[in-house]
Amino acid sequence: MEWIEKLLSAALLTGQVFVHLVRGRIHWRNTVDQLAVVGTESVLVAVITAITIGMVFTIQVAREFITFGASSAIGGVLALALTRELAPVLTAVIIAGRVGSAFAAEVGTMRVTEQIDALEVLRTDPIDYLVVPRVIACAVMVPVLTVVADVTGLAGGLFITTNFYQLSASLYLESAQRLLDSWDLIAGLIKAAVFGVMIALIGSNWGLTTTGGARGVGRSTTQAVVTALLAIFIVNFLLSALLFQGSGQALQRGF
Repeated sequence: MEWIEKLLSAALLTGQVFVHLVRGRIHWRNTVDQLAVVGTESVLVAVITAITIGMVFTIQVAREFITFGASSAIGGVLALALTRELAPVLTAVIIAGRVGSAFAAEVGTMRVTEQIDALEVLRTDPIDYLVVPRVIACAVMVPVLTVVADVTGLAGGLFITTNFYQLSASLYLESAQRLLDSWDLIAGLIKAAVFGVMIALIGSNWGLTTTGGARGVGRSTTQAVVTALLAIFIVNFLLSALLFQGSGQALQRGF
C-alpha cells in the first residue's frame, strides 16, 4: 500500500515539475551542480561498463558469425545492440544505482532533519530548488553518457575482433556504418532521456516522502533504486515496441 501511495505521489510530482519547467522556474546554480554529479562523476563507471559489455557481446557473437561466414556483420550487429538497447539501458541502470540512490538519500535526509521545512519557511519551493535541477541534469546527462557508452562499447568490440579473431578494423567499422541508421541513434537517446527523467523523479519523490528518521532514509533509498530499475525495464519494453515497429531492414543493408 505504501509503495502504491508513493507511486501516486511520484505521478503528482511529475505534473508539478512539468508546470514549473513551463513557467521557467529553474534554479540554475543547483542545476549546474547536479549536471556535474550526474555526468562528470559517472563517466568512468559508464565507460568501463560499456567497454566490457562490448567485448563480451563481441566474443559471443563473433564466434558464431565467423562459423556461418557472416563475419562482415559483426560490427553492425554490435552497433545495433548498443545503440538500441545495451547502452541506454545499462547506462540508466548505472545512474539509477549511483545517482538515484544518492538523490533519495540526500533529499530524504533533508526531509527527516526538517531542512525542507526550513526551505518552505524561507519561501523557497523545494520542487524548484531540489527536484527540477535533478530532473534537468538526468534528462541531459544520461543521453550524453549513452553516446559515450556507444563509442566505447564499439571500441571494446573492435579490440576483440582485431586481436582475438584477426578480422580487419576496416571490415568491422564498415559493417557498423552499413547496418546503423540515424533512427537507431535517435531512438536510443530518446530512451536514455526518458530513463533519466524517471530516475530523477523516483529518487526525489522517495526522498521527499521519507519518514522515520535514519531507518526511513535507508528504506526510501532502497525502495527508490528498486523502483527505478523496475521502471527502466518496463518502460524499455514499451518504448522498444513503440519505436521499432514493423520489419527491420538493417541486416538487408549489411549483406
